[in-house]
Amino acid sequence: DSYEHLLGMSLLERIEDSHQDAQKLFFAPFIVLSHDTQASPILNYGNQAALNLWETDWETFTKMPSRQTVAPENTQEQVTRSRMLKIVQEQGYITNYEGIRINSQGKLLKITEMTVWNIFDENNSYCGQGASCVKWSFLRSNTKSA
Repeated sequence: DSYEHLLGMSLLERIEDSHQDAQKLFFAPFIVLSHDTQASPILNYGNQAALNLWETDWETFTKMPSRQTVAPENTQEQVTRSRMLKIVQEQGYITNYEGIRINSQGKLLKITEMTVWNIFDENNSYCGQGASCVKWSFLRSNTKSA
């Protein structure tokens, strides 16, 4: 709902059944993930494409600080990510973001055409930020794209 409200389009075509819509989002061929509002946000959702890309399971993924999706030694990427998240918090969303990330196995990947947006609940309370990405490629290893 937040994505649609902020960007004026749907993240995916809805069936209008919340259970089926949730399943459709979980098995979508593109990455969808989100983190909460803590000072160091924790990932709280990842669809199957995100779990596959980060080569981890739901329990591990949803306990991971989102900053750990960037290699700790990549200081410039950490700074760029922090700036991007601040812009999203202030403006509501950003499109066409790209960056370098690291998965749970230490493989570097480049994400492109990512959209990041603020998430609000039904009472318009800020809940965190979501991200969606349709293109990615490994910088070390096989290339993969949605």
